[in-house]
Amino acid sequence: MNLTLEAPRLTAHDRCDRCGAQAYVKVVLQAGGELMFCAHHARAHSDALCPLASEVIDETERLHAKPEVSVD
Repeated sequence: MNLTLEAPRLTAHDRCDRCGAQAYVKVVLQAGGELMFCAHHARAHSDALCPLASEVIDETERLHAKPEVSVD
């Protein structure tokens, strides 16, 4: 499994496959296909998903990011 951290790739249109909330984690499966999860369900299912994943895109740090404010 590779953990990928880079510029945000998930948007507000990406939804958790479990509950429909905004997805912050995308799991690309070795067998093909992908699953998306909110932070809560990603944590809840991580032990089962890690052996099946070829890539995990985890953007949960965005939940705690402070927005940048420009002072003009």
